[in-house]
Amino acid sequence: MNTALKRLRKIKAANCITVVLNTHRTHPDAEQDAIVLKNLVNEAVTRLSAYEDKRVARALSEKLEALAKSVDHRKNLDSLVLFVNEKIEEIVRLPIAVTDRVVIGNSFATRDLVRSINLETHYYILVLHKDEARLIEALNDKEVQEYGSPFPIQNADHSKTFSAQSKTTNRAGDLITEFFNFVDKRVNEVRKENPLPVLICSDEANYYEYLKIADQKDTIMSGFLNRSRQNEQAHAIVADAWPIVQQFTQAQNDARKSELMQAVNEQKFLSDTNEISRAIAAGMVQTLFVEQGLYQAATFENGEIAYQSNATGGPEVVDDIYDDLIEKNRDFGGDVVFLPEGTLDQFNGFGAVTRY
Repeated sequence: MNTALKRLRKIKAANCITVVLNTHRTHPDAEQDAIVLKNLVNEAVTRLSAYEDKRVARALSEKLEALAKSVDHRKNLDSLVLFVNEKIEEIVRLPIAVTDRVVIGNSFATRDLVRSINLETHYYILVLHKDEARLIEALNDKEVQEYGSPFPIQNADHSKTFSAQSKTTNRAGDLITEFFNFVDKRVNEVRKENPLPVLICSDEANYYEYLKIADQKDTIMSGFLNRSRQNEQAHAIVADAWPIVQQFTQAQNDARKSELMQAVNEQKFLSDTNEISRAIAAGMVQTLFVEQGLYQAATFENGEIAYQSNATGGPEVVDDIYDDLIEKNRDFGGDVVFLPEGTLDQFNGFGAVTRY
């Protein structure tokens, strides 16, 4: 997901078409997804035909229609996003609910990918024992994969020498520490490619021993999944880990909300869209806070944002000004937090925390 987001958000070109819709994971509900997709594609075709050169509109329409027909709705998750322009044709499936819509502009609408990354909890589970270590990748309450080579890692030295040296407590402890250190290095090699937080699954003694030697302690979740589970199936381990991970995620969200309220008290908070836009352009905005489900079409008139009643007015209309500002702020190294509806009522659903 992160890879797709980084690539798509860099694209700046005319007629970037984004089609977003809710889908269903199971049949027969998934049968209606093709109909909804067709209707949204027809909407995109109509909008293109209204303002674009006929030859260009036809070429893009045919490309979009072909991509839509290629979708295997048996593989649907909770939502689907199609990205099409002159050079791109791509499908992304998401595990979150979205607002069905068509967006046409000079960049792709990647807000739902950003929101998915923020709302999903993507993490590793290190199943740790003094004799073996397994590594599982999980998304929310579902197993993504269990890693192969070099996992599972066997503590061959410990297994061979422990019984012979069992009377030497210090040496036995050293062997475990050496093994945990080796495992930690392998975990961090995996994290270089996909830097996710790690939940430890082990008994209490091993958990705290591992924390002593961990090179990146800040990436390890507070709390752990107790008990040795070396012989359990990965999906069962993930199911038991999920409640702990939810608590960790909730704590992180609460911290971000506290950050918001502190910024309000310190007068480092903006809620006027034009003020926020100017602050982003000056590199002043650290974090944007957006209510889920908030979308607003707009135009720029004499450098000022003017809200529009709909997003079908032609290429000069920005389909969602919030998505546009999120992308611009990310270009300056800022981030975004999506909050439940009603959280930002006093700020009309949108606000920014400034760096200074």
